[in-house]
Amino acid sequence: MHIPVLLNETIEGLAIKEGGIYVDCTTNRGGHSAKIAKALKGKGTLICIDLDSDALKEAEQQITSYKVLPTLHFVHSNFRHLPSILEELGITHVDGILADLGLSSQELDDSKRGFTFRYDEPLLMTFDPHPTEDTTTAFDIVNYWSESTIADILYGFADETYRGRIAKAIVKRREEKQIKTTFELVDIIASAVPAIYRHRKTHFATKTFQALRMAANDELGSINALIEALPNILASNGRACIITFHSTEDRIVKQGLRAKEETLKPISRKAIVPSEEELIENPRARSAQLRIVERI
Repeated sequence: MHIPVLLNETIEGLAIKEGGIYVDCTTNRGGHSAKIAKALKGKGTLICIDLDSDALKEAEQQITSYKVLPTLHFVHSNFRHLPSILEELGITHVDGILADLGLSSQELDDSKRGFTFRYDEPLLMTFDPHPTEDTTTAFDIVNYWSESTIADILYGFADETYRGRIAKAIVKRREEKQIKTTFELVDIIASAVPAIYRHRKTHFATKTFQALRMAANDELGSINALIEALPNILASNGRACIITFHSTEDRIVKQGLRAKEETLKPISRKAIVPSEEELIENPRARSAQLRIVERI
């Protein structure tokens, strides 16, 4: 079961107004969206966006079961397209935007798309469960991208110390045969890093898997596109809440929002982190950070 992180802090941060228009850019199975829908008390509009069509259907089933509902729109898309989504709906400005950039527990445990190194799965790592031939996958990256490019994404998206050794090992292995599964990739990473790195508390493949997922989905491109659009689509006093889960994401969000401070006022200079009580209930929330800005 996926437990939405920083749920109360996010709802408080959005400062929801009855009759307002709100967007959940990363609806998944609807944990945050359900709370927003209830807070709207049957008035206003909620737009639920997600690339995972299966998760979005589950969210729709959950939220539409409530007796009192705002106007609802469920959109299968990438949130980087938010301006055009709003245009199609005839909406010019919104009162609040949420983007929870983490993977859900179901995506880690049940997706069978290779997000986790705990199970032997195909190397997809795509948020869309039904990728097309044009979709970039982790398989494409490890089998066809250059050694230098692989090393660059391991550093740029995950600060991987042994990026060069891992990239070299990937290229060497694929010369023998294609790399198709998560366990094959884990084996390659294990062969490339020192023994002391393999026995750390954090799994030695964590950063490589993170970097490949971010590259396959162009996650930083989506984040930058959203931040760039915020001043134009947030109404006066409208708020945006963005939840990140690792330093690379948070650095991009922090720097992007800071560059917009003429129009986006930070509600808190420091990121909001989970309480001790939340961490006891949901240990996976330990790295979550929430940043909130308000349209001036």
